[in-house]
Amino acid sequence: MPTAVVAIGGNSLIKDKDHQTVQDQYQAAKETDHHIAALVAMGWDVAVSHGNGPQVGFILRRSELSAHELHEVPLDVCGADSQGAIGYALQQNLHNEFLALGIDKGVATLVTQVEVDAADPAFANPSKPIGSFMDEEAGKRRIAEGWDVVEDAGRGWRRVVASPRPKRIVELDAVTRLLDAGMVVITVGGGGIPVVADENGNLHGVAAVIDKDLASALLATNLGAELLLISTAVEKVALDYGKPTQRDIDQMTVAEAKAYLAEGTHFAKGSMAPKVQAGIEYLEAGGAMVIITDPAHIEDAVKGTTGTRIVP
Repeated sequence: MPTAVVAIGGNSLIKDKDHQTVQDQYQAAKETDHHIAALVAMGWDVAVSHGNGPQVGFILRRSELSAHELHEVPLDVCGADSQGAIGYALQQNLHNEFLALGIDKGVATLVTQVEVDAADPAFANPSKPIGSFMDEEAGKRRIAEGWDVVEDAGRGWRRVVASPRPKRIVELDAVTRLLDAGMVVITVGGGGIPVVADENGNLHGVAAVIDKDLASALLATNLGAELLLISTAVEKVALDYGKPTQRDIDQMTVAEAKAYLAEGTHFAKGSMAPKVQAGIEYLEAGGAMVIITDPAHIEDAVKGTTGTRIVP
């Protein structure tokens, strides 16, 4: 059977500010899983990746609020925590969907490390905001403690960390074995737990955030997947998004996608741009097809009736 890597956003588990509880996120996962299960029913082997930005933010905030009583949680451990919690919601809902569809298929969440280069230029220029806003006094105290903290447009001070490129999926062999055994695998959650290797090959967690879409592209490439499906908040990618001249894209080639990215006005840096970039990298590494759409249109997009396709 062909293999698809399905990348879902961390924000897709939180519909709006009024639906952020664990129960709300579980329900959102259920709705997305309904469509992933339909993809499996269509004959695809599936590996699922997911974002974790809001969830890690919640973990960090809890840690901050309880710092007077408990130890703080390092960022890499926050990533591991979120992989387990989000994976639990996704795998339980998929199990239930398969049960309803009469599909005999197991689901496993794999806590996944992703190696990054300790010399990645991103470490010299931390730019990814994480955690809560703080006042100037707290910001300067954190700087003295070794954090990178910046003032954010008058809204307060905020910690920033590096966003290095994914280099190697440490547990790739385990992912492959689980897929070969007929399982759906939930992996590289949040882009993976960022780790670096020392001169002896020992791994160490680092305070960084790996882009989930780039990690998903690497996963799809390593697996030889026939499809990288990126599930996001919109049915189709659009040019001039949010403007009167907005127009949807049904299909674009790698060359066209690169040209749109180079223009710098169509795809927002924190949302659509990394998805398009991930699609380009997967296709240039030999991938077959990229689809970008929202969860509700996954089946129709795979059938070719909606969504945006990026092709070689």
